[in-house]
Order: sequence, then C-alpha cells, then structure tokens
Amino acid sequence: MSVISTSYMGMQLSSPVIAGSSNFTSKVDSIIEAEAAGAGAVVLKSLFEEQIVTLASSLSAQETYPEAEDYLQYYTRSNSIEDYLNLISDARKRVKIPVIASINCFSTRGWIDFAVDIEKAGANAIEVNIFFMPVDMHQTPARAEELYFSIIEKLKQKVSIPVSVKIGMRFSNLLNFAWQVHNHGASGLVLFNRFYEPDFDINNLSIVPAAVLSNPAEQRYVLRWVGMVSALNLEMDISASTGVHTGEDAIKYLLAGAKTVQVCSALYKRGFTVITEINNMLRKWMNDKEFSRISDFRGKLNYRNVDNPALFERSQFMKHYSSYI
Repeated sequence: MSVISTSYMGMQLSSPVIAGSSNFTSKVDSIIEAEAAGAGAVVLKSLFEEQIVTLASSLSAQETYPEAEDYLQYYTRSNSIEDYLNLISDARKRVKIPVIASINCFSTRGWIDFAVDIEKAGANAIEVNIFFMPVDMHQTPARAEELYFSIIEKLKQKVSIPVSVKIGMRFSNLLNFAWQVHNHGASGLVLFNRFYEPDFDINNLSIVPAAVLSNPAEQRYVLRWVGMVSALNLEMDISASTGVHTGEDAIKYLLAGAKTVQVCSALYKRGFTVITEINNMLRKWMNDKEFSRISDFRGKLNYRNVDNPALFERSQFMKHYSSYI
C-alpha cells in the first residue's frame, strides 16, 4: 500500500494536501473536520492588519475625543489579535496536524509584532502573504523586491518557527526572487497567492471585483514555475496553490516538485470531502504506478529532470502553435 505522508518545512504531514487559508480554517470545529477528512495540515484564515486598522479607524471616526479614539483603535487591534491567538491555541489542543498561521500585513512593525505573538500562541509555522502593488514608475524591480527580503529577514530574527512566503506572480525574474527568498531565511515558498483583481461592469460603467475562486485551468500558470523553482534544488519547500480541485491536479504539482498542495476554492465548492477524494486518488495512482512513497516521483517532471527542459520555456508555446499556420 502506497504511503502519502510527506514533510513540509520540517513538519511531518500525513498527507501533502493542506486546507488553505479560508473561512473553512477560521474555526476550531472546521479545523477538526479538515483533519478528519485527511488534511495533512491547515493554514488558518489570514489575520489582515489592513482590516484591523480600517475597522479601528471607522470606529474612532465616530468619536470626537482623542482619548476615546486612541482607546477604540487599541481595543479593536488587541481584540482582533487576541481572537486569532486563541484560535491558534485552541486548534493546537484539539488536532494533531500542524497548524500554520497566516498573516497579511502592510507595515513592517505589524509583521514582526504579529509573528512573535503567533509563535507564543503555539503555531507550528507562519505563512506570510506579502504583496506590494508596483504603482511607482520610478521604483526599480530590485528596489521593490528589497521590501520582501527585509520583512523575511526581520521575521527570522524574531521567530524560530518555520516561515513560508506566499507570493504573487508579478516578478521580473521569479527564479532569482525565489533564490533570494531562500537566502533571507524562508523555509517555504507558496506559489501563488490570489489577489483582488478588478473587472469592468459595462452596463453600470463601474469597477467590480473579478471572480474570486480559482478554476483548474489556472494551474497551467503555476505548474511551470513550480517545476522551474523546484529545479533550483534549494533547501526551501514549495507549496502549490491555485487550481487544486482534483487528485489529478495534486499529482501534477507533486510531479513538478511541490512538497504540498493547498486546497481553497475547491473547499468552497465541495467542502472537505474534496480532500478525502484527492488523497484516495493519489493513493490509487501511486499504487497503479508502483510508487511506494511520494519521494519516488516528486519532481520527476521538473525543469531539471525532464529530457527536454525547453518545454518549460515560452519559445515552445510559439513553436507549438506555428504548426497550425
């Protein structure tokens, strides 16, 4: 019988399938359900510094006394963080799988303060969502990336638990960026984060949010980079996120070199049963292929291990379609 256990950032997981950050990982009862369904770990719903600050500012704007305003901002921030820390502590007591905290901050101090408290609460690891929209035409890509590296470095100076970095795709040279993330101390890299994207309502002539949930077709954007970053052979584990809806999707990412896969949109569509289904298909596929453990095939199709690595390169896209002309 094939064994689907694996390791991720030094943590032992019974399955490579992680319940990603979502409403499904915001309550202890749901986290217990995720474990029962076969999740190897959970990433808690993100603690958004921006949301806390916005709420505090909204409440304080209703007050005319400076003392009341200061108190409301402090109260809102403290209670939001306290609730999150209690979630970590309670989850650790109720489940055996690793509990990974998730933070999404916009200030350097926010990252550091949250991370220290999160480690004290008992989180097994921290996943940090970092993204700065490049809107300054005078800012070079190198300068923009320094913000990421500075945050990672400061975090690693303050906490001893593993830190993974969840990023978007907007980088001039993602391979160099991944190497730098590793050099600054990250234990994991999550490819990729999904952000708010604008869409246009042509009837009302307004800007509206684009679709939030992923679909399986989006994995084509992720497979290439998982396959290429894993080929760098860095001591940094990759977790594939976006487009994981079936066991086949998970297998593809593992073949590309991911250590784990994160399920999020599929949870909203089908609930925790999708995790059980992915695990079952993974076991069946491994048995059919006579793989006894995930390490027997992980990265088998990444950029370093395939006979023709140029298949990962954009020129092959043009060459493929030239045959139809």
